[in-house]
This record gives sequence, structure tokens and C-alpha cells, in this order.
Amino acid sequence: MGGGFFDKTAKDFALALVFLTRLPLPHLDFSGRSLSSALWAAPLVGVVVALISGIVFAVATWLGLAAGPAAALALTATMLVTFCLHEDGLGDTADGFGGGRTRERKLEIMRDSRVGTYGVAALALSILLRWTALSELATVPHVLAGLIAAHAASRGLIPGFMHLLPSARTQGLAADAGAPSAEVAVIAAVLGAVALLLLGLPGAIAVAAMLALWFLLLRWLCLSQIGGHTGDTIGALQQGAEILVLLAASATFA
Repeated sequence: MGGGFFDKTAKDFALALVFLTRLPLPHLDFSGRSLSSALWAAPLVGVVVALISGIVFAVATWLGLAAGPAAALALTATMLVTFCLHEDGLGDTADGFGGGRTRERKLEIMRDSRVGTYGVAALALSILLRWTALSELATVPHVLAGLIAAHAASRGLIPGFMHLLPSARTQGLAADAGAPSAEVAVIAAVLGAVALLLLGLPGAIAVAAMLALWFLLLRWLCLSQIGGHTGDTIGALQQGAEILVLLAASATFA
């Protein structure tokens, strides 16, 4: 039984890693596992992304770069590792919610590969806020703590979002993934909450409350705008949560 448990856990982590990043992995057999059941590991994928980004920041500062350029390189590493998966979702969500009048038109805009004014503005603000927060953290230990907390906690919200909202489409990445179970959602949320403890207990509690408000606000927006979630709105969820945690980290470690 132990071997079966560890085999399933490893497969789930690898499946989540394949879906949420573009890291080169050998061909793996995921038979018997589904993405919806593997998303409990999304916060662990966030830790991997954070470590890569943090290492880039550490190397950049070791080479003599100031905090600003080092933070820019760290963000670049994050986006390369994920192929801007969540940034793409944020931009499409901003365009759809801002530019469409009907549910159908909003979904049509979100599926369009072109980026509009709302999307450009949302992406610019996302990058600017994350860059300034990382620049303010300045030291490598604080940057690592902030990145791990932000990337793990933001991805820890994803299964719960998919569990509590219906899919707005019958086809697409999010629809094909299916709805994670309540158990998967709880495990992911707990793992994300544990990562927040890197900010200290008072900071973790405050940030958890902010993330809960962001979760509920976006849930309401998605239900009122398009009647459910899509892969794009999941990206927007992650980006907003990552920004909140990094801003809180910059305030905590200032």
C-alpha cells in the first residue's frame, strides 16, 4: 500500500508540473491519474517555480546586480518556466470582462488570441507590482520566502476555485480537466496556507484573509459575468493572489 501511495503521489506531482509549467520532463505514464485529482500538488509546483526564480535572483545579486534588475530577471525566469500561462489568463480575462457586453461575447473575446487594451493594462500592472515588491524585498532570504509563499499560496487556491464554480464552457483546458474533489481542494489550500507561514504567523493570517476576499470577489465576478470559471479566470486568480502575497511580503520584511 505504501508503494502505491508514493507512486500515486509522484504521478500527481509530475502531472501537475507538466500542466502548470513547461519544464522538460521525461515521458511518464499517468494512467490511472487525472488532472483534477492531481491538482492538490499545485502548491508544490509553485514551490518549484519559486525556487527557480529565487535562484536566478540570488545569482544575479551575486554577480553584482542591484535588486531592481535582479528582480526583473527573477520574474523573467518565472514567466519562461510557466510560458506565461497565468499571465495569458489574466490578460484574456481583463479583455473579456472589460470589453464584452454579453456572456457569449465575453467568452468569445477571452478565446481570441489577440490582446486588447484591458489585457495590456492588466499585464503591465501585474508585472509592475510584482517587480516593485520583489525589488523592495532586496535580500535573497526575503526574496525566497516571498516567492515561495506567493507561488505556493496562489496555486493553492486553484482547485477550490474549480470545485466551487461550474465550468463556463463545455470545452477547453479547465472544462477538460474536470472539477477537483473537495478533498483535493482542501489539501491544496492547506499546503498553500503552510507556505504563508514563511511571512510569520501574523502576516500569514492577514494575507490569508486578503486571499479569501480576492477568491470570493473573483468568484462573484465570474458567476455574474460568464456564469462560471474558465482556464483564463484561473490564471487571473493566480496572478491576483501572487501579487497580494508579494506586496504583503514587501510590507512584512521592509
